[in-house]
Parts: sequence; structure tokens; C-alpha cells
Amino acid sequence: MRINNLLEPKRIMIVGASDHSDKVGGILMRKARISDCEIIPVNPNHDEILGVKCYKDILDYNQGKGKIDLAVIAIPRDFVYEELEKCGKKGIKEVIIISAGFSEVGNKEGEKRIKEIAKKYSIRILGPNCFGVCNPFKKLDLTFSKTSPGKGEIAFISQSGALWSFIADLSAGIFGFSGFVSLGNMEDLEFYDFIEHFFRDKKTKSIVLYIEKLKDGRKFMKACREAIKKGKKIYAVHVGESKEGKKAAFSHTASIASNYLIYKGMFKQVGVFLCDSLEEAFEKASSKSFKEKINKNVKLGKEIKIITNAGGAGALLSDMLSRKGFKILEDKDILGTALAEDYKKELEESAEKNIIVILTAQSMSEIEKTARVITDFKNKTGKQVVALFLGRQSMKKANEIFEENKVDYFNGLRAAGEGLII
Repeated sequence: MRINNLLEPKRIMIVGASDHSDKVGGILMRKARISDCEIIPVNPNHDEILGVKCYKDILDYNQGKGKIDLAVIAIPRDFVYEELEKCGKKGIKEVIIISAGFSEVGNKEGEKRIKEIAKKYSIRILGPNCFGVCNPFKKLDLTFSKTSPGKGEIAFISQSGALWSFIADLSAGIFGFSGFVSLGNMEDLEFYDFIEHFFRDKKTKSIVLYIEKLKDGRKFMKACREAIKKGKKIYAVHVGESKEGKKAAFSHTASIASNYLIYKGMFKQVGVFLCDSLEEAFEKASSKSFKEKINKNVKLGKEIKIITNAGGAGALLSDMLSRKGFKILEDKDILGTALAEDYKKELEESAEKNIIVILTAQSMSEIEKTARVITDFKNKTGKQVVALFLGRQSMKKANEIFEENKVDYFNGLRAAGEGLII
């Protein structure tokens, strides 16, 4: 099972490594160095990054120094194809493509090209448009979440990477993980591949899934049955119950969520527990409670705009609010790299009177600064703005800013879903 190298590599090449802490390649480099793995950075503009020898080109690396188990590609889209080809020539068989700009924005030809290169060299691909992986038992965190979780018994497989930022932050100090995988656009590897991986993993007791769409339902069902037969419990959250949720899912990872009732029946048939929220799924998987404050009733107008740096969170909230009778005018994903200025620009361009602003704690997120942008905007315009800053420990100062300025806020999707009223 070659995909073991995705979660248990010994030697990792980071293509697009950087010494800038605000760039994805810099964040990945800093996090990867904490792991038990040997790190090989690649960047044509550097001889050394963070004290580690940097190669100008993938082909410059001498395989005699040790076989590369995993390559992580974090570069602009148009350069991905050439670098993936070089990975193939170098004999690298597992590749994570962090880079976005493929089928989620209509670039199907680009994704087809990735598939052709991967097939040519027998490479297994995670992504593209992917948030990475995490294995706390190897001190390995190849994501750009702000919080790295501790060891535990829960595996999380998700089509939304930014939701990992939320859950990792929310769960810190409460429970840990055996692993996390962000599937992204699922050009190659998908849910059943990693369900099979984790049901063979003795450390994993429960598996949580965030699903927008399954590519192969039969293989998914077979993998779930095998996992449950081996004593693993599986909890799923599925987005796309509403047309707004389906639309948000498509713009996020090019997944057109299928009929919700079909998925519900499928889960029931194989013994997967369907949950209404991620919080519910993780509470059941861990037997721990997040103790969210849900008894806050915040009144909003019927028509709402959502601004988010996490496409999956926007899709889930769209489903939750549509069930309650809200109309989602727009679910605008400004991406995980969004800074406070990006939120400010989007708010100022919003004609809507009722706005929900979602933020997940990613390494580049300006949490307190964004909180002040929201409070200033609300005080200036008088519009009804609700802050949904997902997480726990990273959101404490932002919560204080909201309290001081009397801005309504929630720190969980479930809390927002239950606390917002028309």
C-alpha cells in the first residue's frame, strides 16, 4: 500500500519551499522541520532555507542520498505540470498537490493533464487544491492550520482542508488525532483509499468524514463495511442538502453534491452515522463535549450573504440556514490565504444588509485584525454583521474585541446554526 508514504514518510521534498513565514511554502517548511522526517526543500532562488540545503531543481537531488518518499508541491498552478513530470523522472511515487486553480475554477483540462502525467509515471496524487495531511504520531503537519493537534484515536478525512483548521483549534486540549487527510479535488486518491488506510491503523478507533461528493460509491461502501467489521466507528457530515449548499460545494472543490437522501440511505446501509454538524460528529467520536454556548439568539433578516475563508464551512452553514428558512444571497469564498484587508474589501463591496463573516484559524490568518475590521464596518454602516470565528483557543482575543464592541459572534457552526433566528 504505497499511500502509507503520504502519512508516514521518512524523506519529504517540498517544491516551492520558502523562507517567508507568510507564504504557504514557508509555513510548510517550518512545520515540516518539526517532524521526524528528513526535509529536502526545492526553490531555484535559494541555496539554503532555514539552515537546510536547498536544491535549485528537483532533478538536482541525488537519489543516492536516500529515496524521496513524498513530494509536496506548493507553487503557482502553471508550473505544477513541469514539476510533477520531474517528480516522475526522479522516481517519486507519492505527491501532494497543494496548488489550486484547477477544476474548482473550471480548469478541467489542467486536472486532466495532471492525471496523464501521474499515469505515465505511476504516481499517486493527493489533491490538487488540497490542504495537506497531518500525523501527530510522527510530529508531521503538512498543513497551514494555525494549531497542530496532539496524538489521539480519531482520523479525519475531509474534502475541505480549512475545516481542519477549525477542528484542530476547537479540539486542542480536549482530544487528539491519529491522522488528518485533505482530499481536495480528488483527482486520484479519494475517501475509500484512506478509510482502508485508517481501518488497518491500530491507533485509529473512529473515523470522521466531511463529504461533498463521492466518486466511487461502491468502493466507499465496501471500505466502510470492512472498517466497521474491524471495530472502527465512522461518523459522516454531508453537505449539499440545499441548493445553496450544493452551489457552495461546487465552487469549493468542483463537487456537485448528489441527492442528500441517497447519501443518507447509503450511510444507513453500511452503518455510518450521519451527523448534522462536525461538532456533533467529533463529540460522538471522542465522547467529549465542546460545551458551546448555543443559547444565544441572534436575529437576522431573511436574506444573508456569507463571506468565508473556508469553502466547506460556508457550504455547511448554507445548508444549516436554508433548513431554517434563510435565503443565502451569496456564499463568497475569499480563500484560506485571506488577510484582514481581503475581508475589509469584500465587506465594503457588499450591498447586503445581513452578513455572516466566517474565519478559520490558518497560519496566515490575521485574526484580531480581521475582528477589528468587522467591528469598524458594523459601527460605520449599521449593518447587521455576525462573526463566525471557528475555533476555540485561537479566538479568545477576537471574542474580547467582539464583546467590547457588541458584535454578535459564535465560535462553532452548530452554535451559529442553532443560535441564528429570522
